[in-house]
Amino acid sequence: MNQNSGIIIHGSSRSDGNTMASAEYFSSLSAYPILDLGPRKIHHFDYQFSHDDDDFLPTMEEVLKYDTIVFATPVYWYAMSGRLKVFIDRFTDLLNHKKSMGYQLKGKRMALISSSSEESLDKGFSKVFELTADYLHMDFVGHAHTWM
Repeated sequence: MNQNSGIIIHGSSRSDGNTMASAEYFSSLSAYPILDLGPRKIHHFDYQFSHDDDDFLPTMEEVLKYDTIVFATPVYWYAMSGRLKVFIDRFTDLLNHKKSMGYQLKGKRMALISSSSEESLDKGFSKVFELTADYLHMDFVGHAHTWM
C-alpha cells in the first residue's frame, strides 16, 4: 500500500446518476477505483451483530487495503443517502464485533464528494463525516461539492 492509494465508495441509489459522474471525474484525476454500494447486500446495523452473511465485511476487507476512503453521496433531504448511512452505521460492527478490522481504520484519510442540484451546500453537511473521522482516529482531508 502506498501513501496515495485510495478508493471512492459510491453511495447513491442510482449507479448511473450525477453522483457516479462526479465519482468518475474524481477517479480520473486520482486513479482511485470506485466501489459502488448499489449491487452489494448490506443490512442495517443490529445489536446482535447477526449479519456476518451479508456483503459488509467482505466490502470492508476490500476498503481497508487503501489509505484514503472517499465517500461519494447525493444530498437527499439535506443529508447523505440512506445507502451510505447504512454502510457507515455498520462501522459499529468494526468497533465491537470485528475489532481487528476496526483498528485498521486508525490513521487512514477520509474525504467526501457530495452531489446535488444546488450549487451551494450548507457547510454543516460534511460535519457528520468530520466527526466520524475524528471518532475513528482518521484524518478528514476535505469535501468537494458538485452540482449538475
